[in-house]
Amino acid sequence: MDRLAYIRARLSGFSRREDGSIAIEAVIILPLLFWAFLSMFSIFDAFRQYSVNQKVAYTIGDLMSRQTDPIDIKFLEGAQDMFDYMTYTGGASSLRLSVLAWNEADNVFTTDWSKAQGTKGPLTDADVAGWADRLPVMPDNERIVVVETWKDYTAPFATGLEKKTIENFIFTRPRYAPQVLWEDTPEPTSGV
Repeated sequence: MDRLAYIRARLSGFSRREDGSIAIEAVIILPLLFWAFLSMFSIFDAFRQYSVNQKVAYTIGDLMSRQTDPIDIKFLEGAQDMFDYMTYTGGASSLRLSVLAWNEADNVFTTDWSKAQGTKGPLTDADVAGWADRLPVMPDNERIVVVETWKDYTAPFATGLEKKTIENFIFTRPRYAPQVLWEDTPEPTSGV
């Protein structure tokens, strides 16, 4: 019993003492401060990467909207290479370029053409039929260029932000021609 009273007295005295409390507080709070700093850095980096991805998607949309000659697979591959180069994070990426037309009689969008690079496939008429709420109001038979991008993003520090995919959906009107055309590149013939 004497031993138990001695331990209680020592613990009671320990709780009233103030020397050494700064070191104990530092041991408790420094990991939290370190985690908060790394979390803020990761959140800032995620917003920065989202902004970069969006700017590159707008650049590709603007570049595509200025085309007067039909574009081909080389344009698509070049756009994908530019997107990967300018948004370098090491994650997988996908790009889809589409030209849609508004059909006022049926009140739906239809695809003139849609091509994709990466894991995403091209759009179909069924995919875009309900996009009237995603795209602006347009006159009958008017065309619109749609650029969609996806880029995997992993935060630089594991502080609670999970791995995610940054998606962009950009649309613009063709600038110098009524529509942007797609031209299939012919296969080279052997012996030529």
